[in-house]
Order: sequence, then C-alpha cells, then structure tokens
Amino acid sequence: MLLRSVLALAAVLAAVGLGVASPKAAAAPCGLPDAHPLWFDYAEGSVTFRKQIFGRTGVIAATSGPAVSSDLRAGGAQTVYWENKLGSLVGSSTSPADTTTIAAAVDKLFGKAVTATGCQTPYVGLNELNGPGTTTPWTQSNTQYRANVLALLQGLTARGARPFLLLPTAPYTDGDAHAWCLQAAQVADIVPEVYFQAPSIMNAGSVLGSRRMRVAYRNAIANLTALGVPASRLGIVIGFQSGPGTGGREGLQPTSQWLRFVKLQTLAAKQVAGELGLGTVWSWGWGTFSAAGADPDKQAAACVYLWTRDHSLCDGPGAAGSGFNASLTEGQIALPAGVQCTVDRRAVSAGSIQALAAVTRDRDLAMTGLFSRAIEAEHGVVSSGELLALERRVITLRFHGSRAAYLRALRARRATLAVARGVLADSLRRARIAHSLRVAAPTTAQVALFYLAYPGELVRLVRADAPVSWLGGRKRGFALVPPAPPEVLKARVGVPTPVLVADGPLTVTAVEQPLPLEALPLATATPAIRAALLAYARADAFDAWTLREQSSALNRTICLRDDLPDVGAVDLVSYLPFLALPV
Repeated sequence: MLLRSVLALAAVLAAVGLGVASPKAAAAPCGLPDAHPLWFDYAEGSVTFRKQIFGRTGVIAATSGPAVSSDLRAGGAQTVYWENKLGSLVGSSTSPADTTTIAAAVDKLFGKAVTATGCQTPYVGLNELNGPGTTTPWTQSNTQYRANVLALLQGLTARGARPFLLLPTAPYTDGDAHAWCLQAAQVADIVPEVYFQAPSIMNAGSVLGSRRMRVAYRNAIANLTALGVPASRLGIVIGFQSGPGTGGREGLQPTSQWLRFVKLQTLAAKQVAGELGLGTVWSWGWGTFSAAGADPDKQAAACVYLWTRDHSLCDGPGAAGSGFNASLTEGQIALPAGVQCTVDRRAVSAGSIQALAAVTRDRDLAMTGLFSRAIEAEHGVVSSGELLALERRVITLRFHGSRAAYLRALRARRATLAVARGVLADSLRRARIAHSLRVAAPTTAQVALFYLAYPGELVRLVRADAPVSWLGGRKRGFALVPPAPPEVLKARVGVPTPVLVADGPLTVTAVEQPLPLEALPLATATPAIRAALLAYARADAFDAWTLREQSSALNRTICLRDDLPDVGAVDLVSYLPFLALPV
C-alpha cells in the first residue's frame, strides 16, 4: 500500500513537472556559510526580542514572514524559511490531505520560502512530522499521510529547495517505516527534537547532567545513522522553552541556574554536533505563545546561548548578570591528548588501556581495571620505593632472583614492566584497603561447615618472625593456603624461608610437613579456618567497597565521547598470578 501510494503521488508530481529528484550537491546556497554544523535559530514574530538578539551578523534566523525576514537581514542576519504548521499542507496521520493537493502545496510553500528568504534555493524547516514513532503495519490514513510528506519533500527538492524535516519523537524504523525513512533522507535532512527538563539536569550536576544530554543527542542520531543516513544530512533541535510541561525551564530558579543550563545544553549540542559531523543545530523555545510561557529571562537566555556558541555573537555574561557561572569547561570533555578518561584529576590514558588490554584480551575489562585503580589510588598510596622493593621480593622469591626470568614471564603473558608494576601496586593497595574494612567474625557454625566441606585443603604448622593475619595475628600456628602465601607449602622443615607478603619481608619456618585439614581435630584447625574465613570476608568486603566507590565516581568521570568504563571488581592479578599477595 505504501509503495503504491508513493508511486501514485510521484506520478502526479511528474505530471506537473515536479518529478522526484536526488538531493542537490550544491552546498550552502544564497550566501549561507559553508560550515558544519549550521546553527538555525527560531525567530518568528512570537520572538519579541528577535531584532535585538538574532538580527545580527553570524546568526541564521528561521522565520517565515517576509517583513520579519527582511528586518532580520537588515540587521546582518541570514535567514532560512520556517514552516510552523506542516499539517496545514499534508494533513495528519489520522486525517491526511488529498493526494491531489500536494503539488499545489509544493508550489505555494516554495514560493513563500523564496519570497521570505530572498533566495531561489531556500532552506526550509518543516515543523513537524506527525507520529514518527507510529509502528507498522500502518493504517491506510497514516500510509497516505506519510506518502504526502514524502511527496512534499520530493517536490521541494526538485524545485531546488533543501527541506529539513523535524521529528518530535524518536522514529519507528522497522517494516515500511524503514523504507520510508530512507526515502525521506534522500530528499531532506532529518532533524530529531531532543528536549530536557532543566531542573532534572541541573540537579544531576554539571558533569552528569552534561553527559546525559550528550548521550541523548548521540542516541537520537544513532537511530538514523544505523539506517545508513549520513550524519551530514542530520541535525538536532535543542529547546529553551519556558512554558510548563513543554520541556525546558520547567520553573527552574534562580535565573542564574536557568542560564547555566542554557550554557550547558548549548555546549552539549556543540560537542556532539562537531563530534558526529552533524549538518545543523536548530534552537527552539524563544517564542512566547501563551501567558504561561511568558518569561522575562528569554532574551538573556538567547544571548547566553549565542555567546556559548561564539563569544562574538553576544555578551552572555553581561546579559546574565551576577551569579552566572561563565565557565565553558565545567562538565565538558576537555582532555589532554592521549587521555581517555579523567576521574578526580587522575588520568586513564589510551596507551595504558591498550597495554593492559594486550594482557586481558579485552579492552572493556582493561578500562574497568584502570578506572578502579584510579579510584582505589585515592584511598591507598603506594610509593615508588615500596613498589620497587616489593618487585625485588617477587623476583627473589618467585624467580630465584633472576630478573631475566621475571621479564620472560611477563612477555609470555604480553605484559610490559609498567603493566606488571601497576598490577603489583594494585595487589598491595588492595591488601591494605581490605584490612581497613570491618567484617564480621566467622561463627562457630561457619567454621564447622568449612571443616566438613574442605577436608582435603592443605594446612601446615609454621612459625613466623612477625605476627601475620593468616595465623590469626600470631607468630605460630597452622596456616591454610590460601590465604597464606604458596611459599608456606614449599618450605623445607626447619629451614627459615622468606615468603611474599604485602608489607615488608617475612620469614617463616615450617615445623612439620603439610597435612590435609581433616587430619587435624576441629578444635586444632579452628584458628586456621577462622583466619581463612576472615581473609575471604575481607576480599568480599573489598569487592563491595570498590563497586560502591566506582559507581559514585562515575558521576565525576569525564571520558572521550562519554565512553565510560563499566563498574566491576576486576582482579588483574589473575592474569599475572605470580604477583598475588595474601589479603
């Protein structure tokens, strides 16, 4: 049905000399700047301050009346045509216009656009597609409505205009809707409207609020680029409405906060438009259509908006007055070269992600590991002296003192020395933080259950030259491995043996050979089991702690393209097990 309607309408147009054509290749007609994106600002008669704010060089005003357009151009602005009521030409999804009226509608609209803009190849904004999210199969009336819209776009393009079709909601793109969207994109720019509740954004803070807006803009465009529509034929409409229930200010006070939102929204649109290579950004919300939408701060907001785009367009801080936060970097993606993310001024570089991903074979996992490291490093500092001393002990105890063997082991796992040192510092920091967390003491029932569940676990009677946690804070006792270091099981009876622990060197002496846990009476084994259960509880507590800290830190994290790390308790030492330390 859709295809037959489109073909029938195309035949009508062809009969009057308005055949279907491909998009014109010519860029930036009638003196418009050859730039991406182009910024178009709604400036109809309902915008009472249009001449003062938008009637200036550097502004492209979207308006319809010849007198208003001429007045704005006299002030230095350029103009494009704005059709505020697309439905008056094509009808609606429930009451479409008669097919035979579309050719005349094309003629009428094109003529008005040429007259208003003074341009023979005008840009024409069409407000707005009715029911873009309507699912298929479409009703007969909606099918006819979509055919009408498509024919109007085709007719305007055939006459030399460049239509821009605004979408008030995300489009449905399956079934016949998929084909329709692609056909429309052949002859028009598609421009989703993406509006926000300013109070919600500002309550989230500049970092999280700005991120939410950028992500929403990207998502609106991704729905269309996924169909194959080039970003240069797409745009976004950003809103500065004041009326309640329309998205925008929604009563946000004080004025300085509203103007701060205006700035942040404009910066978000500017970031995403440049990042994706969008063709246009349209601003909406400057008009006053009712008493409820009247806002004495509209003019100041429009000035701040222009200033944020380009300082030469308006004195935003001057219009905003005292209390306005004029920072153009708050909440923004402004990272040094080579840095993927920053959190609390700690950087996660693209190079470090790449190096660690060579070990994990998973970029996302590497990114999470480095993000968690940045957070955990705020709570546990490992000095370079401590790290190098620990590295020497690893080489001495686990590689028989051979640095060459250590480096070979790293290469075998695709790890650089820097990666290994980072993981080793993680292990040391993790042990320290874990010991600082409060955990519940194991119960008698838990001890008994462990004893019955793991009868074959090896346990060994040893004495250490300092109290250690895996001996229950004592120097002598039975040790389970883990949490005791593996050297405990390898030690020769009666021979003092260095073992690897987090803080400083430690020597243990094995009193007897290892035994299975079941060889000991429960009462004798209880201290070793309690120490092990405490170690496991501390490890679990650490995982829960780092997940909480990471989740909270995401609200303070800035990443390129808002490509944020996943939150996770990543144990990187599992990839380099010879760096493991007891918890």
